[in-house]
Amino acid sequence: MRRDTDSRRHTPILDALGILLVVACCNANAAGFYISEVGTPLSLGTASAANVTNTFGPDATWTNPAGLVHLEDGIMFAGLQVIAPTMKWDTDIAEKGGVEGGNSGDAAVVPSFYYAQSLTDKWHFGFGFSALQGGGADYGDNFAGRYGTIDIALTGIGATWSLGYEVNDRLSVGFGASLIHATYEQDIALNLGPLPDGKVKIKDADDTGVQPIVGLQYALTDSLLFGINYRAEYDAKLKGNIQFKKIPDAVPLPSQTNLDLEWDNPQWLEAGLRWQMGGGNVLFLSGNWQQWSEFSDNQLIIDTDAGNRPVTLDRDWDDTWAVAVGFGNVDYYQGWSIGVAYESSPADDDVRTIDFPVEENWKFSAARGRRNASGKGWSLGATLQVFGDAKVDQTAQGVRFAGEFDDFYVLFVGATMVF
Repeated sequence: MRRDTDSRRHTPILDALGILLVVACCNANAAGFYISEVGTPLSLGTASAANVTNTFGPDATWTNPAGLVHLEDGIMFAGLQVIAPTMKWDTDIAEKGGVEGGNSGDAAVVPSFYYAQSLTDKWHFGFGFSALQGGGADYGDNFAGRYGTIDIALTGIGATWSLGYEVNDRLSVGFGASLIHATYEQDIALNLGPLPDGKVKIKDADDTGVQPIVGLQYALTDSLLFGINYRAEYDAKLKGNIQFKKIPDAVPLPSQTNLDLEWDNPQWLEAGLRWQMGGGNVLFLSGNWQQWSEFSDNQLIIDTDAGNRPVTLDRDWDDTWAVAVGFGNVDYYQGWSIGVAYESSPADDDVRTIDFPVEENWKFSAARGRRNASGKGWSLGATLQVFGDAKVDQTAQGVRFAGEFDDFYVLFVGATMVF
């Protein structure tokens, strides 16, 4: 039987679709999808404490472009980073049954590349490529929270161009921009009452945006360096389509369904100090603020042959803050480093959702590297990000489910070649 596409019969399924997508997909991009570990030795080996005072490698292109002025001419990093999350859900309440889903984390392998070159005695150029945003989970079709999400994936691959300028022996400034291509996909179970579940798939949603970067470094003394870096807010406007699966013929569906999803990627301010203690020993301190409260307002438009369904959601998120400390014996990546960091959560327990259950977390890092007389070398680094239990008590499509994560952590492991 052909499915009726008369607009007068679209209202129930489209209204339900609008509600479930607002509850589900808009929350999937919550705080935590900015990635500080960009596959380079000090970002991985100091819990990102060294990022803002980085004068050691071409990844300063992204971490703080003011640091480019201190680099060797033509230095290059090429690396590979594995991101391996572990997420094990423990159900307390499941009004419509379902399983706990096992390990829901999706692993990813991400390349990174950074290059720096002097243009004049004062001006220096940097280019970088790496994963700058990301997050996701795959709970399975029979998950207890399937009406919130079945699986979800957000990725943001970015290319960054930066310039650094040496004002004088103590002060340098830098600026640049990251061109970020974001992609987003999600599967959500559709509650059809006494009938078997249907499924809604968000497919091929993507957008490309530009995030400006401005940085400064100032040598307070010969051994104490101050750094500050700012990433501006930028708008993401993803366009994709919606597909329906396992929907009975008796349920009318639109002949075409497109999706527009908009949010503001928040601004990010980071500052830090680096103390060169002598003998190659270095202490790194940093802190950052990210304005996730600005990200709270999301605009969702479902565009069909029956018309548009625009919806705006305020998810009541908070700004976040983080502090980090790192220590090592570092001289242009000959040596070792360790680090620890704490990040606050933008979501309280009463607003957290299952599709991206971000929580406060701790990071623990270490790295080891060597270079030979010709300047070529290697490094290995790792960061373990350990989250809280991320309690969720959510009602999606009229069905309540609740629980927490017994195991919730992400392991970043990277290898870098230095040229």
